[in-house]
Amino acid sequence: MRHRFHSICPYFAMFPESFVLRNVVAWSSPGDLVLDPFCGRGTTILESLLNNRRAIGCDTNPVAACISRAKSNPPKLSVLESRLAELEFQYPNCEVLVGYESDDFFESCYHPGTLKQVLFLRSALNWRKDKTDCFIAAVALGSLHGESHRTELCFSNRMPRTISTKPDYSVRWWKQHGCVAPKRDVFGILRAMIGYRFESSPSRLRGRVVEGDARDASKYFRRSRGKVRLLITSPPYIDITNYREDQWLRLWFLGGPPRPSSSHPNSDDRYRRTDAYWKFLTEAWSGVVPLLSPRCHVVVRIGGSRLSREDLAEGLLRSLKQASLDKVILRETHTTEIKGGQRRSFTSSRSLRLGIEHDFRFLVTA
Repeated sequence: MRHRFHSICPYFAMFPESFVLRNVVAWSSPGDLVLDPFCGRGTTILESLLNNRRAIGCDTNPVAACISRAKSNPPKLSVLESRLAELEFQYPNCEVLVGYESDDFFESCYHPGTLKQVLFLRSALNWRKDKTDCFIAAVALGSLHGESHRTELCFSNRMPRTISTKPDYSVRWWKQHGCVAPKRDVFGILRAMIGYRFESSPSRLRGRVVEGDARDASKYFRRSRGKVRLLITSPPYIDITNYREDQWLRLWFLGGPPRPSSSHPNSDDRYRRTDAYWKFLTEAWSGVVPLLSPRCHVVVRIGGSRLSREDLAEGLLRSLKQASLDKVILRETHTTEIKGGQRRSFTSSRSLRLGIEHDFRFLVTA
């Protein structure tokens, strides 16, 4: 049965646990160390732990870091229940809450009572430093928005679960379709969702996830230098998605601004320009190389609207070699067609095709 931690929070641009399991079993042994330097929602980390591998990962996206960290280092269920009860007790006496602009979006997205609970949790959860709060925040991210006409386990007006649609577009769509934000008890939903997740027993192993750039991976995991036997990852695709826009509402819940933004002090144009994209990946592999052991396998799932399989294979091999992995060879390729998911329910398009993804397995021979 699928482990219920996997679906704590749906995440656009993610690979299935079956992909990780297949490669973990094939290219590593129990006790080996597995790395994902673009860990996203933590599929590689959790699936490796569940199969008796040690696991580490990093991601610059706070949403990804929160979800991955929650899955890889969960508290006990009893501790979670106690903390949730404590928060619910504190809530009626909370002070004036800030963190959003009083505008059409928030007033249309959430019932007033629900919004107050969401704002309280946004200010009360110390998710970066406390693993219990991190797990509660991760579960909240999974319920922060969703298809409220189909389930009572989300807080918002009708919205896709995988991405946060833009504020102005959302308000127009809700008005056009007569959608009204439902009144939801956030604490009750969190209690139900946490109980559901823990019907799958957590792994006996614990992983480590860092909120940070893959280019600095060897700095984050100094004690793991030369010990990674398997790397499984999916780097950002060129010209496909921008997590600061797609995940803007979840980023807001974790302390970010109340409006989406495509710009960031540390952003660059690697998602749009091919030369910048390969330069970025070369820098990322350079940050990872010190962690790899001899005879390490590197498995990469990658795609893009403008790059063929041959382009991707050549670019990946070149970027790996430019990152001081001279003795690396391409051993295996596989191609999969992908299509849009929940975004269809919020657009006029009947078919939202994104293209194809390619899997590449490299072997580091020395």
